[in-house]
Amino acid sequence: MPRQQIYDDELFAHFVTFSCYRRRRFLDDDRCKRIVLGILNSQLTLQSACCAGFVVMPDHVHAIVWFSQPNQLNYFMKQWKQRSSVQLKNFIQEHLPSYAKHIDPADPLWQRKYYPFHIYSREKLEEKLNYMHLNPVRAGLAQQAEDWPWSSARWYLQGKSVGVPLKWID
Repeated sequence: MPRQQIYDDELFAHFVTFSCYRRRRFLDDDRCKRIVLGILNSQLTLQSACCAGFVVMPDHVHAIVWFSQPNQLNYFMKQWKQRSSVQLKNFIQEHLPSYAKHIDPADPLWQRKYYPFHIYSREKLEEKLNYMHLNPVRAGLAQQAEDWPWSSARWYLQGKSVGVPLKWID
């Protein structure tokens, strides 16, 4: 199977998607979602990156990130997934033992790959934001996008803090 190529040599924003291993619902518990967002915050700071939006679903994550330097996305994603995986596995073992007993500890938490989409226009940025903000509504988890506490929709629609510093990317 050919290796996926990630082109990150231009300063486009990146819409990224990554999923839990075998689409398991590792992120059902709100505390698990907080871990993922905490690592996102930390990695944004470490790499001086910007986030334009995000959504954390029970079995996958979407985000739009931008870097002031080229060739940052692979490292960012590797760190976000590795660091969150370690913390989530520890949390699940310690605080969710009934869930943990059904999971092989050798299994990864995340699917191996992530899927980037390079955003090259304001229209694409708005399209991807709308797509990810409506994910919880389409999944039946919320009536309206702003009702889902694990996305940036409340920031855009109501001006409320969402725990991750957001910045509109021009």
